[in-house]
Amino acid sequence: MRYRATLLSAVLVGTFTARAQAQRSCESLRTLALSQASITSAAVVAAGAYKESSPQGALPSLDLPSYCRVEGVARPTGDSEIKFEVWLPVPEAWNGKFQQMGNGGYAGTIIAATIAAGVARGYATAATDDGHAGPTPDFAIGHPEKLIDFGHRAVHQTAEQAKAIIQAFYGKPASRSYFFGCSDGGREALMEAERYPEDFNGIVAGAPASNWTGLLTGAVWNWRALNETPLSMIPVTKLAAIQAAVVSQCDAIDGVKDGLIEDPRRCHFRSAALRCAGADGPNCLTDAQLAALEKVYRGPGTTKSGQPIYPGMVPGTEAFPGTWNPWLVGASPMGPPLQAWFGTSFYGTIVHQDPKWDYKNFDLDRDYAEALAKTGGILDSNDPNLAPFRDRGGKLLQYHGWGDAAISGHSSIEFYERVKKTLERPNGKPVADFYRLFMVPGMSHCGGGAGPNTFGNELSQAGQHDADRDLRAALERWVEKGVAPDRLVASGIRSGEPVGDPAKETKITRPLCAYPKTAQYKGTGSSDDAANFACSIPRM
Repeated sequence: MRYRATLLSAVLVGTFTARAQAQRSCESLRTLALSQASITSAAVVAAGAYKESSPQGALPSLDLPSYCRVEGVARPTGDSEIKFEVWLPVPEAWNGKFQQMGNGGYAGTIIAATIAAGVARGYATAATDDGHAGPTPDFAIGHPEKLIDFGHRAVHQTAEQAKAIIQAFYGKPASRSYFFGCSDGGREALMEAERYPEDFNGIVAGAPASNWTGLLTGAVWNWRALNETPLSMIPVTKLAAIQAAVVSQCDAIDGVKDGLIEDPRRCHFRSAALRCAGADGPNCLTDAQLAALEKVYRGPGTTKSGQPIYPGMVPGTEAFPGTWNPWLVGASPMGPPLQAWFGTSFYGTIVHQDPKWDYKNFDLDRDYAEALAKTGGILDSNDPNLAPFRDRGGKLLQYHGWGDAAISGHSSIEFYERVKKTLERPNGKPVADFYRLFMVPGMSHCGGGAGPNTFGNELSQAGQHDADRDLRAALERWVEKGVAPDRLVASGIRSGEPVGDPAKETKITRPLCAYPKTAQYKGTGSSDDAANFACSIPRM
């Protein structure tokens, strides 16, 4: 008996010693051998407040534990240089999980603030620059491998390298892996679910630019429509009149007049009401401007052969800051409106490999077909067959603002319906078992805009862990406890009130309902309180 106890003791000591040896100090990670990658820096960062500024101003301060900041570069091909970072909280502050953050635009940088937000929640967190430096697509000229890195390989490489680093540092793998991204990051999120279903257990895809080719074709279409004649451009000063006309016609469809259109699909806006009766004025549109507006709402639709391209823009939030100005009209930091810049840079630099390409030479059918053939298979995360991700137990949450002027909210519903058609018919399990979509009335691109639009999608909610109000906490609960979110409670201020002035703000809440349901006012109680709304399928 004493021999068996001694033997057991020796085995346990050996096991604990092996575990201790499996763990590595932060600094020693510099010599960690990785496949197709190397670590360039590994250093301990002391606990404290993390502060960073953005072009929009100072971001919220985050309280971080001490962590190991690892920088590396992956080179899966001879022309690849994928920079990545992994921040590893000290073991006592680690929640045992891994989270990877997505990018925006053309990427080209590692957004440290998003990594910090993950660490503040206890995650070992990673991000990448997608394999190039700078916010423009110039990297794609003559570098097909770099385009593949941007398209999907960089995110996958970063996930694999981060997991190896986590294993080395903590002496064990992460118990769960999550991905969180919006815009291009939403495209990356769906790309992971489609192309690399083994990388993550749970994925959040916000306002995904998943139909990249169709989206940027639509961007050129809009710019052409607004420049069809010298009189076609809609000035920024007229956006308020357009929005007021839309809201006047459609606000009350959901049973409450609050400046928000709950489901714009039910809004059949009659733009002719804006036609100038006489001379041009600030509150009406000329015939040329009306024609442009109707084209923007309609979108490129389909090719001459009937192939779907991209849906039009959604009416109802044209005048809110950060929506149509600067995305569709007005100036942006890039010069022309952002949609115009993205669309022309995509076609000029990536598709035609000619930075001097002129959008006036754009032919919808010809250019779209060429773009789809050259880059669709690299950049589009538009494959509805999510069965491999589903079958591994993966869970996907997607959200999109109806007031998004960068990426049409209709595109998220179109994709969801395609996944539903692919996987449910004739005898498949309900898509809602693993994939849920939340449409957000009034919300702009990824956040902001009108009404309640904060539900864990902002960095300022890094410490939020209420699964009924925070979509990342809701995703964790779904993955780890099997509780699917039927609704999320969003918070914000009453539509139309000045943002940033607490004395004039009215705090409100509203449920975000899992599609196809929408929030319907019950008829009694304050319409500023989510408790007075029910989720139901609307009559179309």
